Amino acid sequence: MTDAAIAPPTVPDPMALFRLDDQVAIVTGASSGLGERFARVLAAMGAKVVVAARRIDRLDALAAELPGSLAVEADLSIAADRERLVAQTLEHFGRVDVLVNNAGIGSATRIEDETLDEFRFAMEVNVTAIWHLSKLCGESMVAAGSGSIVNVASMLVHVASAPVKQAHYCASKGAVINMTRELAAQWGRKGVRVNALSPGWFKSEMTGDMDTDEGSQAFVKANAMLPRMGNEDELDGALLLLASRAGGYMTGHSLLVDGGWTAR
Repeated sequence: MTDAAIAPPTVPDPMALFRLDDQVAIVTGASSGLGERFARVLAAMGAKVVVAARRIDRLDALAAELPGSLAVEADLSIAADRERLVAQTLEHFGRVDVLVNNAGIGSATRIEDETLDEFRFAMEVNVTAIWHLSKLCGESMVAAGSGSIVNVASMLVHVASAPVKQAHYCASKGAVINMTRELAAQWGRKGVRVNALSPGWFKSEMTGDMDTDEGSQAFVKANAMLPRMGNEDELDGALLLLASRAGGYMTGHSLLVDGGWTAR
């Protein structure tokens, strides 16, 4: 037999690894910005998406565009709302396969002007809510022997945000990274993966008018190796990698999508 007669090995469609057909995904902070985009991307890959945030009118409009989705009004700073979100998801779909902890808050304030209440509120939304929702969803994931949790952190867990002053935000996102590692360690042998997605500067409600402000754009161009803010679709691949079978051997990881900012 000649070499020409040997059939090449067949490779299954690699794109199929990114599919989420019939899986149930919760996305918090889904009423705008990155959260809304995440919900659309997961739905496009076949997931049944539960969108959660405070602004139910926006959620209802989004859910109407995503077949099989569910909108749940929830203030993530309130424990009872977090519990209701997971309970309604389990009642409606019977399972949770993917949790995207996207909701978060932050503002530019020098520490001299930050109040203790403001710091505590940031920790409640950015850290406690992620811990609580991970715990609530993790119970059903562990029981099923599979699941993926994606915690949205920030490149600012690796570097200071100077000259932008936001100690509460940096502290909270730093906590998210180490909590991600710890949950990955506790649940890895139970089939549940936990990773963090750490974006750089992207347009969102939190970044306000940075994309049009001349000074902000000069700041980004001077510090990012790819001298611009990220486009909304440039987190799609990273999200799907962490949420799907494509990232099946990844856990406890912080995936940076920052235009090279932290590589300086």
